[in-house]
Amino acid sequence: MLIIGIAGGTGSGKTTVARSVIDRLGSDKVTFISQDNYYKNPTHLSFAERELINYDHPLAFDIELLANDLMTLRAGQMVFAPVYDFTIHGRSVDETIELKPNKIVILEGLHVLAEESIRKVLDIKVFVDTDPDVRILRRVLRDIEERGRTIKSVHDQYLNTVKPMHEAFIEPSKKYADIIIPEGGHNEVGIQLLSILTEKYLTDSPGILEL
Repeated sequence: MLIIGIAGGTGSGKTTVARSVIDRLGSDKVTFISQDNYYKNPTHLSFAERELINYDHPLAFDIELLANDLMTLRAGQMVFAPVYDFTIHGRSVDETIELKPNKIVILEGLHVLAEESIRKVLDIKVFVDTDPDVRILRRVLRDIEERGRTIKSVHDQYLNTVKPMHEAFIEPSKKYADIIIPEGGHNEVGIQLLSILTEKYLTDSPGILEL
């Protein structure tokens, strides 16, 4: 099994890069995991209290569960990932995502490279590096259109948590990357390079992967 971690700031194009690679390889060959589904479940708090949580800090994620699920997949066993509902700031009670072990596993998320326990499981570490102005515009559109946020709430959150957490945790994690892809989904060369590397693993005998 080859586990690829794709990290980067909010709106950098991590998911686009992951989906582009999956489209090239074939969805039947790849298991996709979003770190967003592994937010901790603060159901003991009121909704008002949940709104105040810093969701851009590494401690907002259930890293232990994510690391365990990755190791379970590597061991050839199926796992059921939680589903996180951003409109209620909590996990879905009735829904999970069935993740099957596959030759290729792609994990994408803000802190995929920032957490040592996750890095240890990864075979290829990727960082998607996109200009801050592009990232914030994408974040504004996503949060308003998909998560029911107001422009003021997005603005306040960006200044209070998103930007500081990016500078403190996400940007420094770039040093751990094996591959850096500037401009995310718009970088066809970078995506092609990652796809070719992954295809080489699929076609060659399993062994040491040369970067």
